[in-house]
Amino acid sequence: MPIEPARLSFTEDGTPCSDAFGDVYFSRDGGLEQARHVFIGGNGLPERWQGRERFTIVETGFGLGLNFLATWAAWREDAQRCGRLHFVSVERHPFRREDIATLHTRWPALAPLAAELREHWPELTPGIHRLHLDGGRVVLTLLLGDALDLMPELQCRADAFYLDGFSPATNPELWSAELLRELPRLAAPGATLATWSVTGAVRRTLGELGFRCERAAGFGGKREMLRARIGDAADTASAATPRHALVIGAGLAGSSIANRLAERGWTVDVVDSAAEAAQGASGNLSGVLRPLPSLDDNRLARITRAGALYGLRHLQRLSAGGLPVRWEACGVLHLARDPMHEDKQRRVVEAQQAPEEYLRFVASEEASCIAGWPLPLGGWWFPGGGWVNPPSLCRANLTAFPELIRCHFGSDVAALESDADGWRALDANGDVIAAAPVAILANGVGIRRFPQAAALPVRSARGQVSHLPAQPDSAPRVVVCRLGYVSPAIDGVRCAGATFSVDDEDAALRVIDHRENLAKLDFILPGFAAAFDPSRLDGRVGFRPASPDRLPMVGAVPAVRQADRASPLSSIPRHPGLYAVEGFGARGLVWAALAAELLASELVGDPLPLERSLVEALDPARYLLRPPRRAMADE
Repeated sequence: MPIEPARLSFTEDGTPCSDAFGDVYFSRDGGLEQARHVFIGGNGLPERWQGRERFTIVETGFGLGLNFLATWAAWREDAQRCGRLHFVSVERHPFRREDIATLHTRWPALAPLAAELREHWPELTPGIHRLHLDGGRVVLTLLLGDALDLMPELQCRADAFYLDGFSPATNPELWSAELLRELPRLAAPGATLATWSVTGAVRRTLGELGFRCERAAGFGGKREMLRARIGDAADTASAATPRHALVIGAGLAGSSIANRLAERGWTVDVVDSAAEAAQGASGNLSGVLRPLPSLDDNRLARITRAGALYGLRHLQRLSAGGLPVRWEACGVLHLARDPMHEDKQRRVVEAQQAPEEYLRFVASEEASCIAGWPLPLGGWWFPGGGWVNPPSLCRANLTAFPELIRCHFGSDVAALESDADGWRALDANGDVIAAAPVAILANGVGIRRFPQAAALPVRSARGQVSHLPAQPDSAPRVVVCRLGYVSPAIDGVRCAGATFSVDDEDAALRVIDHRENLAKLDFILPGFAAAFDPSRLDGRVGFRPASPDRLPMVGAVPAVRQADRASPLSSIPRHPGLYAVEGFGARGLVWAALAAELLASELVGDPLPLERSLVEALDPARYLLRPPRRAMADE
């Protein structure tokens, strides 16, 4: 369902209101004061988060973000605050960045936090968006879309709930029994709830679901508000989580998971046989960061959208931190293959109604201007997409937390063994390279050497990229795709490619593959390839780990090679403490950051950054529940 942004409207007394729901966003007696009294105070905060490693709040109705900003401010002001604050909120009609900026001006005390929120404000596309704020210590997870669709897809353990939809009379869905039934599933032991609504239907439903409800003094003109609790609080100091991981592989997958765990305070040992990071499939000069839309917004489209947007935010954070990652959001032009495909691309854009800063259709004339080359057809234009130098991204991931990430380069893992203490990576002599309670396989096609990963159908896909001499600032100055891709000039070299050959182990550059890449280039930019002699070109060969369904494998590694196809994924036995981040194929830049954030969130118990159905679609055990495939899907 396309996202319809909220329209900026006010009542006669200047209170922000919603035309769609005919209600105000907060009490006329004061929005900030209401947030503090009803939601923060009503959930026993800040006392309840004090001394905790993390605390998670789930809100229905993000609105102007005022409850979030007030909570963030209270957290910052509390010297005994928890180490990490998670705030999860659902919103069907989010405001555009410029409108939310106008609304935030009325609370000058929150100005620095509001400015940081707006700086990270996501593209208004459907699904889950994760924003890392306050140096990563405050994490805002926004669910954009219909709450009845998204709340069942949410996976987290909420310590507190803010119920703040519009009035039950004008927005009954956010107060319906169908939605409220999701709260016990999401609740951590002893979770609390607060809301300004004391309607009998809400109280009765919460009571039937196991919440112990009580009325309390309301705010402003409301005499009463509602507070509730479910279950008894667990001893948060009793369970010690191992905060040490062994990661095998220092490419995009391995460096990304190391980075995401280190930000959470984990010690990470990264082992790689090469002398430095990104010497395998992640070693190309440039790669493309952009999603892959579809008319039905299928799983691949949704996950590539989430991955591309999160990957872009990850690059922005690394650059803002002063890390020398090389990339440019120059835009990506994805041209149609033929007139029929061009019509389909146009229909996709019309159906999705995406923000123009994320995706729009451009006809051949405008596409030619963007590319700086005459083109017969138009296509998709992704203004925020671009190219990334993968080796620099891998190095930035690993150097972001030098006190926590330890790299063991030039160390070939001959075997992986486990015991009661966890996992050990052994060299050819049987000596321990590194050990940790948790092991993560992120070494691409090298995963096939470990018997523990035998259930994973990882195939090797040889890819050759051609390097074309290029003058600085020569066309195209954007990435252009059309059954292949060509990059802008980077250090005097333009990348074009790439081939995709399954189970081809030839590591040498081949003239025939250069010819194939030049043929693709001529299809992308007619006549452009004529200036190049395939026998004189340089390039690079890499072996990408591919999966049968073109989706990555993220999660616990199955301990069996067969399972009843009627089994739920959760019932399939797993190797204790062994995980994989694998199968990126030709989309490593799209998958890496989000896949790593997903696995890191699973390991530490954070809210997950993807819908539950998409998480299951990435589960490495999914192949045990499917009939075998005869052929590898082409990337």
